[in-house]
Amino acid sequence: MTPLAVGPGLARPRRWLCEHPLALDTMLALGVFVLILIGSVTNPHSPNTPLGPLFVLLTGLASASLVLRGRLPRSVLAFTCAMTLTEIISSGGEHGPPRLAIAFSVVVALYTVASRTDRPTTWRIGVLTVVVITGAGIVFGVRPWYAQENLGIFGWTGMAAAVGDAVRSRRAFVAAIEERAVRAEQSREQEARRRVAEERLRIARELHDVVAHHIALVNVQAGVASHVMDSRPDQAKEALAHVREASRSALDELRATVGLLRQHGDPAAPTEPAPGLGVLDQLVDGFVRAGLPVDVAMVPADGPGALPKSVDLTAYRVVQEALTNVHKHAGAEARAEVRIVRERGALEVTVVDDGPGHPAEDGDESGGGHGLLGMRERVAALRGDCEAGPRPEGGFRVRARLPLQTRTGGDDR
Repeated sequence: MTPLAVGPGLARPRRWLCEHPLALDTMLALGVFVLILIGSVTNPHSPNTPLGPLFVLLTGLASASLVLRGRLPRSVLAFTCAMTLTEIISSGGEHGPPRLAIAFSVVVALYTVASRTDRPTTWRIGVLTVVVITGAGIVFGVRPWYAQENLGIFGWTGMAAAVGDAVRSRRAFVAAIEERAVRAEQSREQEARRRVAEERLRIARELHDVVAHHIALVNVQAGVASHVMDSRPDQAKEALAHVREASRSALDELRATVGLLRQHGDPAAPTEPAPGLGVLDQLVDGFVRAGLPVDVAMVPADGPGALPKSVDLTAYRVVQEALTNVHKHAGAEARAEVRIVRERGALEVTVVDDGPGHPAEDGDESGGGHGLLGMRERVAALRGDCEAGPRPEGGFRVRARLPLQTRTGGDDR
């Protein structure tokens, strides 16, 4: 069966009562007062006994105290118990049976305490209240001790404590679910921000690696052309040809990178815009034509073989950045050596030079580059090790060790 929906006519008063708890408690207190009076008049043990002024006064005080049950639950419980005990003791004996309906105020107050405190406290307060009120009814109330009224006090007070504890447990359960939902939402937002930051860093590394290498070659060759333009025009033309070729390569790789970003989400789109060690000879040839002698040694001699794409790209970028730094900083007479060794479970890339200059640890001479930093980040992303620093015998060395088992488990082969 489909549950009945609460219509707008009922939802509005309910919302108003939730926003004004004091008004709700006032209405509850008035209702309890009326119910106690009706229950006392309809009591089968005293059908002809009129309601005395003391009973009406005690009932009014006990019911009125329920208005404060939200602010002072334990004090209200103690006060209602005191009013109930006063009625039971003062009306017992020869003056006729007490009107035990006043204990309904204790039931409401005990429920309030149980629903707003912890379980051990509920047990202690609940047992004490049940024992005191039931014991007073047995001693001063209706005879025999197992009369229906006495058992009713025991049942109602015990049930009030149990129901209040159940309501408290449900509220705590709902609050825990809401808190977990809020934490999950915050975690999703943090994860999204983290991924955005990682993607921005990855794009920044790609753009740096694509552009910085070729722009460095363009800068050097343009300087050479400017220097020999008048004295050796043939060499200047050759340098300008290298500038044109390097700029065209930079534009091609930059176009590939931008194309990758525009094809985000396309399953057929390439995952990496840059080549790998398979075209290392083209990279080295560009530096050689730019005036930097480079020796390449690979172990095994036929190359490292099939590599995971991430390792292949990172090794290529390490060599590219290291040779770019040698060309920029090591001096005109420097030579470079590239050694790539594939061992069991790892690929080791080493680039050394014998120049007198040293690449800056944090970038180029202007202090604005991020070449070595980006190199270390790339290697660290694959859980590898990267070292870069001057050699004791002179020159500079870059060494990177890349594990072949990447975090993707080798699926990117």
